[in-house]
Amino acid sequence: MTAQTIEFRKRPDTAEAVPAAGGADLAGRRGFSRPTGTSRRQVALEKRIRRLTGMAIEHFAMIEDGDRIMVCLSGGKDSYTLLDILLKLQAVAPVRFELIAVNLDQKQPGFPEHILPEYLTALGVPFHIETQDTYSIVKRVVPEGKTTCSLCSRLRRGILYRVADELGATKIALGHHRDDILETFFLNLFHGGKLKTMPPKLVSDDGRHVVIRPLAYVPERDIEKYAALAGYPIIPCNLCGSQPNLKRAETKAMLRQWEKDFPGRVESTFRAMSQVVPTHLLDHGLNDFAAVRADGVAREDGDTAFDAMPVVPGTALAGLDDPMEMDAADDAADDGAGEDEAGLI
Repeated sequence: MTAQTIEFRKRPDTAEAVPAAGGADLAGRRGFSRPTGTSRRQVALEKRIRRLTGMAIEHFAMIEDGDRIMVCLSGGKDSYTLLDILLKLQAVAPVRFELIAVNLDQKQPGFPEHILPEYLTALGVPFHIETQDTYSIVKRVVPEGKTTCSLCSRLRRGILYRVADELGATKIALGHHRDDILETFFLNLFHGGKLKTMPPKLVSDDGRHVVIRPLAYVPERDIEKYAALAGYPIIPCNLCGSQPNLKRAETKAMLRQWEKDFPGRVESTFRAMSQVVPTHLLDHGLNDFAAVRADGVAREDGDTAFDAMPVVPGTALAGLDDPMEMDAADDAADDGAGEDEAGLI
């Protein structure tokens, strides 16, 4: 029997039936708070994130009927937003799927162990907290001043794959967004000499799990604004997030500057990843250059005598908007919003 995949665009916009993550039940609990009232900007922002997430899920066939999805929750803005949006989409999806939130407590000093269990209990979401002291391992193995990301990531992956087996999860959902994908592309390009990034959907390196990234189309700036308005109880990462001069931080700063100085460049680069022309690259593994011969037969993918190539938006990413234009639209929609609401953006 063919598995039915999710197509959110076929359903009406009825997410109001699902309470926003971290709703009124969390008020007054250890710093949990939510702005009272919802501005038109917040409503527009939520709809945009839901639309982009639904598009990514559909384009890459991320969710199927009967899936049990393990949502990895770190306590950062990205994973909170991922869980929030998946809960909203779950209510309107044409297929049934389960969500279970999983947090890996790596025993970092000062980690607030109470926050996520209280948040998820109040939300009514099934969850599992896995406790493993990877912090001590990383600090013991990695020399002082060296980047801990690689080892920490490998340790986390192995643990989460095991937990996914124990929980019977069919998919593992991660909170990586559009900017993460772009940053990874440039890190591989600049420092690894490869055209490679993190795909929206892949099979894990042990071959036993499907990993999905539903926020693949969502710009980080939207998540930052949404998380601020939602009032998520953010837990900072003191292990890796505080390390200065990380190459990823440098790449992020480069992309942010491009968005200011060259509007459209970042979006164009992201679109390019869905419009790859392997025959016009230099990879011998993709092309048998020794077999290339002129045979007088015209080819659609052949060289057009060096004529200028028109820039045509990729059909795979049709519907993605320019973030600068979206911000202008939000500003117009939010005319008359309260000063406190506007100040959260």
